[in-house]
Amino acid sequence: MADFTILSAEIRQLARERGAIILAHNYQRAEVQDVADFVGDSLGLSRQAALTDAGIIIFAGVHFMAETAKILSPSKTVLMPEPRAGCPMADMITGDALVAWKAEHPGVPVVTYVNSSADVKAVSDVCVTSANAVAVVRALGASRILFAPDKNLGSWVARSLPDVDVELWEGWCPTHDDVTAEQVVAAREAHPQAAVIAHPECRPDVVDLADAVLSTSQMLAFAASSSADEFIVVTEAGLIHALQKAAPGKRFHELRPRMLCPNMKLTTLQKVRDCLADLSGEVVVSEDVRVAALGAVERMVAIG
Repeated sequence: MADFTILSAEIRQLARERGAIILAHNYQRAEVQDVADFVGDSLGLSRQAALTDAGIIIFAGVHFMAETAKILSPSKTVLMPEPRAGCPMADMITGDALVAWKAEHPGVPVVTYVNSSADVKAVSDVCVTSANAVAVVRALGASRILFAPDKNLGSWVARSLPDVDVELWEGWCPTHDDVTAEQVVAAREAHPQAAVIAHPECRPDVVDLADAVLSTSQMLAFAASSSADEFIVVTEAGLIHALQKAAPGKRFHELRPRMLCPNMKLTTLQKVRDCLADLSGEVVVSEDVRVAALGAVERMVAIG
C-alpha cells in the first residue's frame, strides 16, 4: 500500500496557509478521505461548507456536489481538485428537458434528487436526498409527482408511498443500476451471517433482497448501532473505508465485481495538493440559477 504521509502533511499545511477546508465524499479514495476535514454525503458536506468560517472549500467529489456547496455558500470560493469528475446520472437530464417535461404535466410538483445539476434544481419544486426522499414526498402531500432524475430512487419512493402516483424520469446511477439480484444472492451464500445493506439507487429487485435500504450516512449509523457483526455493502466501494471507521471490529463485504464509480476515483491526493497550491478548479454558478436552485433545497429543509 502506498505511503501518503508526506503528501498528506503537505496538503494539511497548504490548507492552513490558504484558510481552506477539505471536504471528501464517502465514495472518495481512502487516502483522500483521510486527509479531509469532513467526510460525508453530498448534502451533508455542502451544509458543512456553509457552516464553516473558511473562505475556500476544496470539494473532493463530483461536479453537482461542488455546485451544491456553491449554491449554499455563494460568498466562498469552491474548488474541485478534478473538474472532470462528473455524474452520469446528473447528466441524464438538463434544465431545458425538465422544463419540457413539466409542461407536459401542468401543476404536478417536480421532486428532484440532489444528484442533479444546478440548472435542474433551479426549475424544480423541491429537492430530496436518498435519506429523506420518502419523508419529503410524504410531507409534500401531493397525490402525484414528477421525480427526476433517478428512476430507482423514485421507484423506492413510489413503493414506500403507494397512495402517491410517481412519474419517473428515465435516469439512473450506472454504478448502482449495474448490480444484479444474482450478485446479492451470491454474496449472501458466501456470507450467510451478514446483513445486506443496499442503497436505494439500486434496482427494485436488488432492493427487495436487502435487510435495510439506506443512504450512505444512514449506512454508517446503522452499522455502528446494529447488533449484527457482519454486513454485505451494496453501494460504491469507497464507503467501506468510512464504515470501518464508524464500526471498528465489524466486517464489511463488497459485492463481486466491486462497485466502483470511475468519476469518484478521478480525484487523487496529488490533485488535492495541486488544487490547494494553485487554487485551481473553481466552480461557478450564475446568481439567477443559484437563487432558484437554493429555493428547491431550502424547501426540502423546511419540510424536514
